[in-house]
Amino acid sequence: MSKRSYFGTDGIRGQANKHPMTAEVALRVGLAAGKLFLRDPERRHLVVIGKDTRLSGYMIEPALVAGFASVGMDVRLFGPLPTPAVAMMTRSMRADLGVMISASHNSFADNGIKLFGPDGYKLSDAREAEIEALMDEGLQEGLAAPTGLGRVQRIDDAQARYVEIVKAAFPKSLTLNGLRVVIDCAHGAAYKVAPTALYELGAEVIPVGVTPNGTNINDECGSTYPGAMAKAVREYRADIGIALDGDADRLVICDERGQTVDGDQIMAIIAGAWAEAGRLSGGGVVATVMSNLGLERFLEARNLKLERTKVGDRYVMERMREGGFNLGGEASGHVILSDISTTGDGLIAALQVLTVLVTGGKPMSALARQFEPVPQKLENVRFAGGEPLKTDRVQQAIHDGELRLNGSGRVLVRASGTEPLIRVMAEGDDERLVAEVVRDIVGAVKLAAA
Repeated sequence: MSKRSYFGTDGIRGQANKHPMTAEVALRVGLAAGKLFLRDPERRHLVVIGKDTRLSGYMIEPALVAGFASVGMDVRLFGPLPTPAVAMMTRSMRADLGVMISASHNSFADNGIKLFGPDGYKLSDAREAEIEALMDEGLQEGLAAPTGLGRVQRIDDAQARYVEIVKAAFPKSLTLNGLRVVIDCAHGAAYKVAPTALYELGAEVIPVGVTPNGTNINDECGSTYPGAMAKAVREYRADIGIALDGDADRLVICDERGQTVDGDQIMAIIAGAWAEAGRLSGGGVVATVMSNLGLERFLEARNLKLERTKVGDRYVMERMREGGFNLGGEASGHVILSDISTTGDGLIAALQVLTVLVTGGKPMSALARQFEPVPQKLENVRFAGGEPLKTDRVQQAIHDGELRLNGSGRVLVRASGTEPLIRVMAEGDDERLVAEVVRDIVGAVKLAAA
């Protein structure tokens, strides 16, 4: 079996009821991960499982439960709960393993399985490879005796526990009283906890995307469709809009005019405030290769560094842990605050922005543009098979593009870790040149993929 035949950049993901997102694969994940994390035969072992609001969660969850219970792991079910909450609860409940069933910002037709170790961090590539090796073993291997089967229980207060954790991330000396906040929960995992936390901190809350029906998650709402949030902000004359994605591990913000504030600008807001307060550790911020060059220049002007990793918040977190950073994230809206959370947390990140908003006394529009973004263009090319990136034609086009930008920008071409897409991105000070470079590389990729 080749490495990474199930796992991508963020767990296992795919269309529900098609390989690899089937009940059988979920069962195998439970069996394999359960065996791997059964460390001590003298004690009971525990796995906690959360999910978002997708219809297919009702198929994936019981299959996972069956796998874990059959190898002797006790299971605790949280029901709908944000990904970062599952990570936190894995650690606080001293579980051996945490599982989140979600395809994040994807449409309802997809689903996914993310795994967290007992420390609350996403599993490493090496650990996932060990699970994959066990997944292809026979289903009868390593099963528990009838007396050793795992016990399964639902935890009813998981959402309330997370709300208290979220509220603790906001300064006790401050309140959101007098602030009108639109919160778009994407009909996803945070549909109860996010409005509740903001309300209990004193905000006047205008909830959007809080009536999940199993198929409307991320549907023209949430962080991938900020127009719904912006419309509500303008309609209700709110001070700020916050849009989460399906599992609430990322966010997009908008100001009182409805102008969008992306992950890079959010990181700049928090980095500036934390650096001023002496709270920023590691001497800068960790972001991915997708973050705008403008963020890098913003940090450099404050004698702070931007360290880049490959795409995936797991890789951001790994670098943060290595370098002692406490702030990192992605332009897409994953913002990791490692003093508080072990993975991206949209709601807790939003509270850091709200802290700056409340203490500064300025409107959100005055905070929204911390730096002028360098013109950046991203285009996705779908392909049916093969490896178009490795062809001479595509490599030459990339090389030519880099020469044309002549050190005043960047070219990034990579395969998506979750979909059959080649992502072509370029950025630089000359917008027209950037567009031409992307057009030429996209043309080469399409010819190679034909």
